[in-house]
Amino acid sequence: MRKNRSTALAAASFLLLSGAGMALATAPAAYAGTPGGTHASDRNSDFNGDGYEDVLVGAPGATVSGQKGAGLVTVQYGSPKGIGTKNVARFSQSTAGVSGAAEAGDHFGQAVATGDLDGDGYDDALIGIPGEDLYEGKDAGGVAVLWGSKAGLTGAASDWIQAVEPAEGAQFGLAVAAAHFTAYNPGDLIAVLDKNSLHTFGYAPEARAAKGAADDRSPLKKRATQRLAGLAADRDILPKSLTTGDYDDNGYADLVVSGVTTGAEPGHGWSAYFSGSEGFLTYERELRGGPAVASGDIDNDGYDDLVTGEPHSPDDGGESLTGGLVGVRYGGPDGPAAEAQWWTQDTAGVPGVAERGDGWGADLSVADTNGDGYADVAIGAPGEDIGTVADAGAVWILRGGKGGLTATGAKSWDQNSKGVPGAAEKGDKWGAQVRLTDPNRDGRYGLLAAAPGENTDDGVVWVLSAGSGGVTATGSWTYGARSLGAPAADALFGAAIDE
Repeated sequence: MRKNRSTALAAASFLLLSGAGMALATAPAAYAGTPGGTHASDRNSDFNGDGYEDVLVGAPGATVSGQKGAGLVTVQYGSPKGIGTKNVARFSQSTAGVSGAAEAGDHFGQAVATGDLDGDGYDDALIGIPGEDLYEGKDAGGVAVLWGSKAGLTGAASDWIQAVEPAEGAQFGLAVAAAHFTAYNPGDLIAVLDKNSLHTFGYAPEARAAKGAADDRSPLKKRATQRLAGLAADRDILPKSLTTGDYDDNGYADLVVSGVTTGAEPGHGWSAYFSGSEGFLTYERELRGGPAVASGDIDNDGYDDLVTGEPHSPDDGGESLTGGLVGVRYGGPDGPAAEAQWWTQDTAGVPGVAERGDGWGADLSVADTNGDGYADVAIGAPGEDIGTVADAGAVWILRGGKGGLTATGAKSWDQNSKGVPGAAEKGDKWGAQVRLTDPNRDGRYGLLAAAPGENTDDGVVWVLSAGSGGVTATGSWTYGARSLGAPAADALFGAAIDE
């Protein structure tokens, strides 16, 4: 249990389960840094500032200091040869300097994200700990901030974030994100979800002088606290995930909170869209689609596009009607389009057949896999049956192009595909997490496909590299927590991978 309440206070807090929208007013733009969107080529995950993308993986089930489910994260540093199993680091609440202590059921690493929070040129890590117990109650939750440096990510002087009003069972830290939403400070702002609400935080540049030249890091400082009676005018949204993208191309990142409906018609995917600007992060409207969500510029028009996944679209009785549904809303001057382009496994040209329980769209990632300038979409379907093997899982990639997403050249893989290590087994749920990454900086994003339930919940990640033709299984390989020198038993390694 974390025993002290943090002095790190939320800049704003939004309740997502009833009412009408309003804007989050920030401090004046006197501390404006360089505005930055979050196009696929701009993603923040370089902890040591060497120009190579690093990979942050969560293992929330890991046993640490004898505490089952305390959780940990691993970092693999990018290089001209990509990532491997040697240049790595491991962090938990038993790491020196990391706030709190490893305790059973904390689930450190259930959510992960990165961003340059203090504007020093080194990206920092946000680690969600939704099972953290506080004085206010069990599973109130928290988020640890690990700082980037020339030597890479470090636990030294880590920071701590919790809700302004922590509540038992809130599970603050279920999802985390960071991006440059407004101009009021040079670093990225932080977004955190709990079971009901969205919270935002910012680091205060004016505090640097008070801290002295020895440490120019900007501590969290309260800016404002506002609550919404609710966002969606017509429905209640239970939040599940976050994504950021510059959908209106104004130089500031926008935020989408994605989840599922509650109430009379539960379980349908819906999202809430907030636009970023020089001084405000403003709720704009609700959008059909979710709870999986990702962003990138699919048609290379300068506007990020929003991709949502609804792996289980229920009928009135709560039964899944389809094998999964993926929607694409193209960005423009007014943000994500009102109308979505919908895809299923039954869409012409998409490999496979839609079947109930496939979970197509359970996870998504968007980036350019073949270097043609158009972002592609990776789609996980952990419930896909491979032959008679139930819930073995599979992964798809659909290509981007001038006209948007296309099934032309679409590919899919499973553990029985040629070149993919392993074999399809019941309940593997391969593709529960998918991430496109470019750790060797060649402009082509390869695929990480995770099966957190592999080997009785130890978890394994597959690496499929990318070449001129995009992602290929040729030369693919696997690793788990043990490969990186971390505890592996029931670790659920790969349950979260930073986008």
